Order: sequence, then C-alpha cells, then structure tokens
Amino acid sequence: MRFVRTHWQDHGFFVDPTAYLAELPRLRGVLPPGAWAFASEPGHYDIPGAVRCVKDLELAGIHPATDKSGRLVLEFAPNRFKHDSGLRISYSGVRHFSIDHHHAIDWLRVDTVLLDEILPEEEAGEDGVEGGGCVHEIALTDASITVRCQDLRAEWGSPR
Repeated sequence: MRFVRTHWQDHGFFVDPTAYLAELPRLRGVLPPGAWAFASEPGHYDIPGAVRCVKDLELAGIHPATDKSGRLVLEFAPNRFKHDSGLRISYSGVRHFSIDHHHAIDWLRVDTVLLDEILPEEEAGEDGVEGGGCVHEIALTDASITVRCQDLRAEWGSPR
C-alpha cells in the first residue's frame, strides 16, 4: 500500500491510515463512484470506535466469477467484539486479483483485516494501465489481497 501503514510491532499490529486520510479528499472525483463511497464512508478508518470500520473483519469467502464477466465478491464476517454485521464487496470489471500469503503468523485461526486502501488505477499501478478504475489493497494479518477493477460496491449487513 502506498499511504496506509500496517506492520507487526512488538506484540501486535501497528496500523496507521493518517497519510491516506490526508490524501483522500484529493481522490474525490478521481476514484470510481462506488470506490469513493466506500473509502470515504464515515467510520471506515475509525479504528477504536466505528462498527463500520474494516479493521478486524474476518475473511469469510472469495467468489470469483466462473465466466469472463470480470466479477468478484469478497465476504468478510464481523468480529463479534466490534461489528454488528459483516461486509460484502462486489467488484466489477476485474483485471487482476491476487492473494499473497505471508505465513508468518500461524497462530491465528482466520485472516482478519488490518486496513485497506483504494487508489485510482493510474496512480497505483506499476503496469501503466490507464482508462479509469481503481486498485483495492487489503492488508490482512497473514496475507494481502489486491484487486484491480473498474469499480466496487461495498454492502454492510452480510450475515455471519
């Protein structure tokens, strides 16, 4: 991730969205509408308080399209100590999807979200792809997910 910081420190994870939050107002009108709505949603980065903060959601499902439609759905279950509901993110026009497993923290039962970052494709990409879209990066406790797509739609309320 370019702006959000996440790493293991002492006996826990250090997470800091400060630089991304400072950059976020500049991305209005640059990010696709669904990506902007999700990234700028009140509480998205309110780590200690908001039930709509992505921190601590548990990766629960990955559903790629079996056709060439470019669809992908990621499902996250709520953390029972923090969230009222889970989150479902539906991606359209997916050009790239990857999961990189780190296998450094083997004592956790499931991978949970540390933080995420959404940037316009042309700013985030090393491949020089232009023409709109975005890159959504999600840092998990023992992996990272990257999705390059046209847009995304995030819906809170997915059941556990």
